Amino acid sequence: MSPSPRGQLHLGAFMRPTTIHTGAWRYPGAWPDANFNFAHLKRLARTLERGCFDAFFMADHLAVLNMPVEALQRSHTVTSFDPLTLLPALAAVTERIGLIATASTTFNDPYHVARKFASLDHISEGRAGWNIVTTSNPDAALNFGLEAHVEHGERYKRGREFYEVVTGLWDSWADDAFLRNVETGQFFDPAKLHVLNHKGPEFSVRGPLNIARPVQGWPVIVQAGASEAGRQLAAETAEVIFAATPTLADGQRFRADMHARLAKAGREADSLKILPGAFVVVGDSLEEAEEKRRTLDSLVHYQSGLASLSIALGHDASGFDPDGPLPEIPPTNASQSSRERVIALAARENLTVRQLAQRLGGYGGLAMVGTPVMIADQMQQWLEEGGSDGFNIMFSHLPEGLDDFVGKVVPELQRRGLFRKQYAGTTLRDHLGLQRPANRFFA
Repeated sequence: MSPSPRGQLHLGAFMRPTTIHTGAWRYPGAWPDANFNFAHLKRLARTLERGCFDAFFMADHLAVLNMPVEALQRSHTVTSFDPLTLLPALAAVTERIGLIATASTTFNDPYHVARKFASLDHISEGRAGWNIVTTSNPDAALNFGLEAHVEHGERYKRGREFYEVVTGLWDSWADDAFLRNVETGQFFDPAKLHVLNHKGPEFSVRGPLNIARPVQGWPVIVQAGASEAGRQLAAETAEVIFAATPTLADGQRFRADMHARLAKAGREADSLKILPGAFVVVGDSLEEAEEKRRTLDSLVHYQSGLASLSIALGHDASGFDPDGPLPEIPPTNASQSSRERVIALAARENLTVRQLAQRLGGYGGLAMVGTPVMIADQMQQWLEEGGSDGFNIMFSHLPEGLDDFVGKVVPELQRRGLFRKQYAGTTLRDHLGLQRPANRFFA
């Protein structure tokens, strides 16, 4: 294919902080301890930076006991570093790659989140991003003094106000507030300090934030919800959306919907970058790539896959007939979009419960399996036909899957003019082509 008329792809690396596939840690040559080994994570981040990735995107979870122990004992992400502890450490050993951390609006307070992300942005010299999540896992509530999870709609109402408070705190100081005049002894200009005094339905926060305005004005705002409430929150607040669109047609519909919502919110289409998650398996031939995928999927234990299916549905699947079709699934208080995606997948491919469980134990969304040329073709098609602005890459296994993508797929994308050969700027906003937000309190 020839160079794309729509410009260049944006590529994030979805790290949990490793890979999403349940069998990945068992793959021959993989690092079984990568999820909790800083030396490995440092090496992976540096490799991604060498490949000019926009960002290292770290997901997070706030509960261990979220599935039966029979399945939990097989999970390689049962423990992981706190994102806002890990990413400042990675900032010290990298120079350009963006660093996106997940932080829940349901189980944090705005002042904590504002301060931590402002700190990360200063430490990394402008490379921070905040993935706003409302936390779909009901087991997390039990770790924060609650007997039951907060209702779905209420979580999003809280999340919307949470965003307003955090961004207001980031604007506490004008960019030029700190004089540091050693002769007069004046450290800052009081006229350039704003006290927020926020009082809303969910929060009462006086402010100001006890850290200077972030390098980027605000860290980049990322959102991953795909329910009606999630899409609306993204349209009003997000600058990157981590989408879950398994087909190009799904991606086109999602992108059209988000652009319509942006217009209603008074925002420009290019103020939001849409990056679907893409599970990538690279081979020197199609046969080799398909064999890698088969091997990976064969390493998913049925109990583990069944637990992943239960979490995705928000409903215990252990009593389902393994060799029968997926039964009717009622709505729950867990992730709405996740449930809908799984039901659609089962119907689209006529999968039994067993087949569906194994797929989800591996990865049930958009997968690109093939040679570097085939994967580049698919990515270019999505870009040119309006399916996305790029992808959040999920690697098959580590370190080989990541090394293969950076060493083989990235050069093919670069050859076509679809991806940068070097960073043009220094901040995550520079990489994504996003404007630095104006301070709402100071011209």
